[in-house]
Amino acid sequence: MRTWRTHEYGEPLEVLSLDTVPVPEPEAGEVRVRVQAIPLNLNDLERITGGNMMVRPELPYAPGMEVLGVVDACGAGAESWQGTRVVAMPKQAFGGYAELAICPAISVFSMPESIPLPGAAAIYFPFHLAWLGLFDRADLQAGETVLIHAAAGGAGSAAVQLAVNAGARVFATAGTDEKVALCRELGAHVSINYTDADFAEVVMAETQNRGVDVVFDTVGDAVMEQSMQCTAYNGRYLMMGFASDKTKADEPFIVPRRVAAGNLKLCGVLLAYAAPEMASIVKQAMGFNFLSRDLGEHITESVIDLILAGKVRPVVGSVVDFEEIPAAIDAMARRETTGRTIATV
Repeated sequence: MRTWRTHEYGEPLEVLSLDTVPVPEPEAGEVRVRVQAIPLNLNDLERITGGNMMVRPELPYAPGMEVLGVVDACGAGAESWQGTRVVAMPKQAFGGYAELAICPAISVFSMPESIPLPGAAAIYFPFHLAWLGLFDRADLQAGETVLIHAAAGGAGSAAVQLAVNAGARVFATAGTDEKVALCRELGAHVSINYTDADFAEVVMAETQNRGVDVVFDTVGDAVMEQSMQCTAYNGRYLMMGFASDKTKADEPFIVPRRVAAGNLKLCGVLLAYAAPEMASIVKQAMGFNFLSRDLGEHITESVIDLILAGKVRPVVGSVVDFEEIPAAIDAMARRETTGRTIATV
């Protein structure tokens, strides 16, 4: 099979190599997906550049955290997936830039044919992450206010729509006028270009100096202090990601008094599903809490229902060929993308 692999760390256009490798075989509890589409993720860049990552695979390897395709082989215990169209996270969150991908069945979810490509490939990570943050962590309610950063991106655009559909008032930030316009199109009530306006000042003015009930933050360090300034009493601050400076993800940078004085709730959000026995091992060894498959199934079914009802939609900014992956991930690194970039195989 063909796969894009990095043999050394560097810039995507320089180090990604289109290799031919043996077809992999699934082990117990795994499936093999014949890949039809590959959504590109910002975190894929770490696997290419050698940046901050939770697990550092042995070179060479293929980046790629997410795929859509049809299951064409199953390991023991996963036979029921044979022939099913699915979205899936590859094993250890890499290996997706390939024509075939091995995926743990725990992170595999059915995707109905009634949702066509490329949209079907743009749903999994953004909507699962947005749902986890807004509803599982923040318990967002109708009539509340929410500030969503990077709102024209994958997770941000999903969050805007889910929050609007839930009856919340949405403040959205983005970095260009075109992206701001997209946020308005998706239903954001107040859209802010953070390059020419102080989003915290806008939020405070629009909420009569109360602040927002929920902050949806995939950016991290660059917006955290300002965002806490405009978080309301008993507000929920969702730490969704660290796009502005991933090195801060593993460094102490939160001032405890700032959280205490804000009288707010700090909520962590990590999208990772695990079987009960594996979740227990990870909890004991590292203190991390992984998600149950039941929760993932609930999110998947809820989001698919909303999409089929026309209440939300996946946002696809561009569709590229498999051969164009290096240029596409390079464009993402330079913040030239909107919504999701999908590579078709």
